[in-house]
Amino acid sequence: MLRLAVLTPAVLGLEWGRALVERAGMSPVWPILLGGALCLVAVGWSPQALGLERSRLGLRLLGGLALGAVLLLPAAVRWQGAPVLPVPLAAAAIVISIGEEFAFRGALYAALDAVGGAPAAVVGSAVIFALGHVLTHPPGFLLAVLAAGLLLAGWRWACRDLVGPVIGHTLADLAL
Repeated sequence: MLRLAVLTPAVLGLEWGRALVERAGMSPVWPILLGGALCLVAVGWSPQALGLERSRLGLRLLGGLALGAVLLLPAAVRWQGAPVLPVPLAAAAIVISIGEEFAFRGALYAALDAVGGAPAAVVGSAVIFALGHVLTHPPGFLLAVLAAGLLLAGWRWACRDLVGPVIGHTLADLAL
């Protein structure tokens, strides 16, 4: 419980700090650093607790591609061609999405699971994920963020896997 009480405000603080730095129009280096710092909240957890075992890596990679496709379905319906993302923004999107997955579906999920079991981990990590995006997404889009969080956390629970959510989230962020 103590770990959860420390992790939640730390993750939200890093996520909101990243959003404020982006809004201020600062160099993309700062969001990359803050996104990378999200990975640090997973320090101390075993690979198994984070869903990072080495078994079935091919299936985990394939699952990540499937998750990415599902996350992109709403955007694909209204797609009218995509601009090429500049390298600094693409790098930021990659680092931030990996950091968010380690934080939300890695450490926070594991802490919530230890306190309240799988239902608390799935729902709690998705709700905290949506709260983490209140500064970067319009209010009408937060339901979609919550749905994405539930999808990624559901995968994390069903497959005991973080690789799929990392890949799916990264692909979605690069494409959106």
